[in-house]
Amino acid sequence: MKLFMKSLVASFVIVTLISTVPFQSTCKQLNSDVLRLHIIANSDSEADQKLKLYVRDSVLDSCSSLYSDVSSKSRAEEVTRENLTYIKNSAQKAVFDKGYDYDVDVSLTETFFDTRYYDDFTMPAGIYDAVQIKIGKAEGKNWWCVMYPTLCVGASSKISMQEDLSDDEFNVITEDDVEYKFKIVEYYEKISSFFS
Repeated sequence: MKLFMKSLVASFVIVTLISTVPFQSTCKQLNSDVLRLHIIANSDSEADQKLKLYVRDSVLDSCSSLYSDVSSKSRAEEVTRENLTYIKNSAQKAVFDKGYDYDVDVSLTETFFDTRYYDDFTMPAGIYDAVQIKIGKAEGKNWWCVMYPTLCVGASSKISMQEDLSDDEFNVITEDDVEYKFKIVEYYEKISSFFS
């Protein structure tokens, strides 16, 4: 009986893993087709968390025109590289406007993101390219969204996501009842990022 139960559990694990391989593959492709925005607060104090959100609003407002005509991730990265100083100045001005003297660091980097649930979308865990804004010591809770396709910049986010992603990618982020698949992908990505 013990051997039968072990075989049953092993079979279940194997079937579950095999059934998520196409899903995992699409998630991996999605990771490489999306540019995220990642803002890290100075600390977890209430004031620093409010400042983070103020910086977010200021940067999104000042950057909306930069990404309005972007039609590919590579172009989004190019626009970001060309405007890193502008983005940094916008974030730094927001910090100074609120009376803080924290330095701001802005870079285009790769970073790991957990699975993130938005109103209409779920972004799978994985390593994404991101515009990263670090405020001060950058030891506080962070905030993130999608710069390309324009989920956090611009009003037509759902339409933009559908136009700029493949059908499989769009289905992955808008599908219902796949939370267990996202958890499997998240565990896999966490293990992968630990070893890379």
